[in-house]
Amino acid sequence: MSSIIQLLPDHVANQIAAGEVVQRPASVVKELLENAVDAKATDIKLIIKDAGKSLIQVIDNGVGMSVTDSRLCFERHATSKIRQAEDLFSLHTKGFRGEALASIAAIAHVEMKTKQDQEELGTHIVIEGGKFMSQEPAVSPKGTSFAVKNLFFNIPARRNFLKSETVEQRHIVDEFQRVAMAHPNIHFTMYHNGSEMFNLPISNFRQRIVNIFSGKTNEKLVPVKEETDILSLQGFVGKPEFAKKNRGEQFFFVNDRFIKSGYLHHAVMAAYEGLLKDGSQPSYFLYLTVPPHTIDINIHPTKTEIKFDDEHALYAILRSAIKHSLGQFNVAPVLDFDRDPNLDTPYQYQNKEAEYPTIQVDRSYNPFAEDKPSKSFSTPSYKKSEAQPNWESLYVGLKQAGQELAEMTFENDAVTSSLFEENEVEQEVKRTYQIHKKYIVSPIKSGMVIINQNRAHERVLYEAFLTSMTVHQASSQQLLFPLQLYFSAPEMELLAELQSALENTGFVFEAMADDHVLISGLPVNVTESEIAIVLEELLRDLQDGIPDSSFSQNDTIAKSMARSLAIRTGTYLTEKEQENLVHNLFACKEPDVSPFQKPTFITMSVEDLDKKFSV
Repeated sequence: MSSIIQLLPDHVANQIAAGEVVQRPASVVKELLENAVDAKATDIKLIIKDAGKSLIQVIDNGVGMSVTDSRLCFERHATSKIRQAEDLFSLHTKGFRGEALASIAAIAHVEMKTKQDQEELGTHIVIEGGKFMSQEPAVSPKGTSFAVKNLFFNIPARRNFLKSETVEQRHIVDEFQRVAMAHPNIHFTMYHNGSEMFNLPISNFRQRIVNIFSGKTNEKLVPVKEETDILSLQGFVGKPEFAKKNRGEQFFFVNDRFIKSGYLHHAVMAAYEGLLKDGSQPSYFLYLTVPPHTIDINIHPTKTEIKFDDEHALYAILRSAIKHSLGQFNVAPVLDFDRDPNLDTPYQYQNKEAEYPTIQVDRSYNPFAEDKPSKSFSTPSYKKSEAQPNWESLYVGLKQAGQELAEMTFENDAVTSSLFEENEVEQEVKRTYQIHKKYIVSPIKSGMVIINQNRAHERVLYEAFLTSMTVHQASSQQLLFPLQLYFSAPEMELLAELQSALENTGFVFEAMADDHVLISGLPVNVTESEIAIVLEELLRDLQDGIPDSSFSQNDTIAKSMARSLAIRTGTYLTEKEQENLVHNLFACKEPDVSPFQKPTFITMSVEDLDKKFSV
């Protein structure tokens, strides 16, 4: 029998390996930015076109590469970061596998220009689909410029599986923010389709966070710092009142590398125990520094998961440090049972001299005197007059007057008689009942109907919003003072695309800036306290991309707003509110299902009840 196992060609092996390293344009951005950081650059520019599908370019002023290195860096497992296996446990760089550039070059058109500081000329290399097209000297500044064009041009299936530009752009921004936050000592700039999105000068950690997110972020941050033998912790956590529904502003950095860790996230949530509302997520930007030999980074291709030697100690330190910071800055309530607040000296009296009270003495007072001297008061005398009528005389003649009044008749008496006899009036029957603050039961001719109040209200609000957006007759309630809400740059870009659709629902946008929006009018169903939650959940629902057609976009907005504003389970409803919800539900076009295709009510006939009681 002939042999059937054979070695794959290099270009095929590189394309297979690229599937692990390069999942989407954001993966290329991450690898190129980390290489620029490893090259000791102090100024890094990221240029994106068409959400990375047409162009991803990273320009840095790092150390550059020689002629030999510039050709060798595109080979698989070629790296300058490690030399032997033991180096994996003392990593001080972002990359170490030597697979990224080879994988990128296998599935795109790559153009690289690089030059070292001491060299007069640099090197210009062009690679298309893993094949070297040209290598020649070129005039270029110090550092390296990588241009990746037409990503996945030779793998059309992978290119077709990419999401919309909005989604891919959001992933690119996420990767850019993670690298930029980990290195505030580097100047980062990002351009998308010719417009500048971020310009982050060299700063400290706090200023870098404020520059990436909004200026409003500064007042949300509470500093955290702890130094131990196994961990050096610094960073910031958000105040509980600024907690959001989504987990967008949660970052862990271990040795200047962004990671994801559900275990450490649980430690943060444990520190916020009792301070957050249900479903709220706090913001945190935590930088952990641990000895390199105590962690293992080489367990996932994206290097976002790390294995720690002593996770339990890190958990305890992280939890206690955050709890201490929240208490130290008077964010968490402090209980002091030994302190009596009644003994506190008011601030305005702290440095005030004590004053002696004035004493007045009546020297003519003699308690043993028979006739007490009368004190001279300016007020009139309140002595009782001698001739006081007897108290019984006040009630004389009342009985006779009451009898005379009872016999008298008046022409203008109000007619209080009923049109019907009392025995003919039927008592009004209660039509709806609320069970466990979750279901509404209403009797019908054949039995009863049981309605889920949350899903029913979702259906009512969904059709109301959809009608107002399509018919363009939405009513709006004007605010006395405009409401100012702060969002990040990607969220503001998304809001700008949704502005016309949101205005059809009743929103009135007075102004839109780079980091905040000014709202002067709200839909009738939305209160001022709910507006931030509604917009946050709407942006979260649309993070996966805005639908292309206008109807799909309106449908998504109506669903998101209906889910945010619907009556929650556990809300008490009065009888009038119950009846109103039932009537509005059955006035809908599709009352039997919610906007998310879940049943809103069930019916139970008398026969079904009889079967339950049959033995």
